[in-house]
Amino acid sequence: MSAHSHASPLSSAASDARPVLAVDIGGTKIATALVHPDASVSHRVVVPTPVTGGREEARATVTAAALGVLEHAAAAGGVRGIGIGSAGPIDPDAGTISPVMIPVLRDAPLRTWASAWAPDVPVNLAGDGICMAVGEHWAGAGLGVRNMLGCTVSTGVGGGLILDGRPWTGPSANAGHIGHVIIDPDGPDCPCGSRGCLELTASGTALLARARAAGWSRPGDGRTAADLAVAARAGDALARGLFAEAGRALAAAFTSVSAVCDLDLIVVGGGVAQAGRPLFDAIEAGMREFAGLPFLHKTAVRPARLGADAGLVGAAAFLHLPQRYAAAAAVPIL
Repeated sequence: MSAHSHASPLSSAASDARPVLAVDIGGTKIATALVHPDASVSHRVVVPTPVTGGREEARATVTAAALGVLEHAAAAGGVRGIGIGSAGPIDPDAGTISPVMIPVLRDAPLRTWASAWAPDVPVNLAGDGICMAVGEHWAGAGLGVRNMLGCTVSTGVGGGLILDGRPWTGPSANAGHIGHVIIDPDGPDCPCGSRGCLELTASGTALLARARAAGWSRPGDGRTAADLAVAARAGDALARGLFAEAGRALAAAFTSVSAVCDLDLIVVGGGVAQAGRPLFDAIEAGMREFAGLPFLHKTAVRPARLGADAGLVGAAAFLHLPQRYAAAAAVPIL
């Protein structure tokens, strides 16, 4: 369902038991791991996302993490391919990424970097949102669902669409950027160049900034949105109020996307989702408030089942199950 299909469909995929080297590049961390044909994950290496320094330092960070995982695949005959999911926008034709939240990786040639890690295997580059959605569809909360949105609420807010059982990435491979749905036309400027985007209200970055501005801090925590989520679950009034605001904003965006795409399910993951009921109760209440059209009442919301592995599993799925998930660019390295 995408304009991006650059190569053979890896017809030997069904009989290839080798793992995929999966890479998940997010605003806070870069995760690498081996993902096996049964969707199991092993030999994870997680490093902080570089926020300072130059392009070569960023390349060294990603490369060291990838090579640290690849050495574990050598005894099993290596890997069948490399699947990369990244915060976007991405450009699969050029093999580059330009994450809004990671300036040091703007226009980074990820596919070229990856081709040096394991020569002669295909490299697939996709957005982290569609990777999360595909991972949950293959082996998580979206198993068997025909039409769904996967949404990761973390440093930013990312998303990916499964429509009629297949990934929908759009002509540029960037469809599903729900974090940049405008929920307040008169709102603050967004780093993406627009204003009033969902990410400015619902992301972990935004939640933590508002909490700190309100004087929120507790000994030993308060460093991350996940800490704020723990506080919300424990009953902290300020934290719960912030997650209620985020949940209502997410509900507005989810209802809008469902009105356009006629969704059965929305799967929500990421560090902010760790807040649990304080967030999900607000999402569900907001969707009841906003879903006026009868067909929108069927859209369910579930927490992600794969946790932090969803993006890794999805990045690998494009190579393990290309007939089912062919949507992004799978390019053999010749």
